[in-house]
Amino acid sequence: MRLGVPTGRGTPENLAKRASDLEHLGADILWVSELYGFDGVSLMGFLACATKRVLIGSNILPFYSRTPSLLAMSAAGVDALSGGRCILGIGASGPQVIEGFHGLPFDGPVGRVEEIIEICHTIWRRDPLVHQGRYYEMPLVANDGPSLGKPLKMIDHPVRDRIPIFLAALGARNVETAARYADGWLPIFFWPERWARVWSEPLDAGLASRAAGLGPLEVVASTTIAIGEKLDDLREAVRPQLALYIGGMGAKEKNFYNDLARRYGLEGPAREIQDHYLAGRRDEAARAVPDELVDGTTVIGSPGFVKERLAAYKEAGVTVLNVRAVGPDPMRDLEFVREWIDG
Repeated sequence: MRLGVPTGRGTPENLAKRASDLEHLGADILWVSELYGFDGVSLMGFLACATKRVLIGSNILPFYSRTPSLLAMSAAGVDALSGGRCILGIGASGPQVIEGFHGLPFDGPVGRVEEIIEICHTIWRRDPLVHQGRYYEMPLVANDGPSLGKPLKMIDHPVRDRIPIFLAALGARNVETAARYADGWLPIFFWPERWARVWSEPLDAGLASRAAGLGPLEVVASTTIAIGEKLDDLREAVRPQLALYIGGMGAKEKNFYNDLARRYGLEGPAREIQDHYLAGRRDEAARAVPDELVDGTTVIGSPGFVKERLAAYKEAGVTVLNVRAVGPDPMRDLEFVREWIDG
């Protein structure tokens, strides 16, 4: 199980120092997020030049706000700057961001992924780009006849013709697509003891027809870690974030994270959290987050407890553990995690 760490945001000086420190500590992957603030690719390029060994991944780049060709170009650019250390993590994001911030229709998230992966591979091979799919056409075919576009191939020579593509996926069809076509899968709120009841069936279906030439599927689980005694305040600090996603990241009838909580067997709490959050009662929503969800998706406690939970993630098939360290001494905690997952 490899160690991943989110980079966060900050000044260039602080980001460069943090990246260097994490690389020296032994982190395997530095992850860059993109929501609706600064873009992620700029930071990935910066980290590529501030480090020498560690992999640099996007978790995630929304694919609606970029053409497939731009995704391929961006990944190839980071890969060139880093000497072949890029991981292209992509995902649909959600209707609130895509329709609200980017002004684009949130349609066909599952169907787009297969086409995007095929287009990226074509571009990285430097083949002339010809793709006529349901969602993307290159060259574009105009309604009134042929367009002025022509099949083009990438001018620059990518460092690799197969940059790893990781897919963020929650729904059954998306998870099956990740297992079939992607190099890695990026779930959210991964619960080692309950993930199988939600995702094992679509995961198995996708793996059964996995694309030829792909290696084993990487499974990237993210968690919050703090090591020590009397850390109840840190456990409580996790609740508002869980409440935000389960209660407020989407409309009442379309919230992927609320659906996930229900599939984990938390139908009553998921409903209560959402009702409170959408009514503006955010404190009540946070208090409604059940202890079992906090305990199942975070790793906060004594060294012995943390070791047990790390073993549970490994036993569940996680190949990359993405750790957000929130304790009083986060770098020390990351050093312990590095040591324990190797043991």
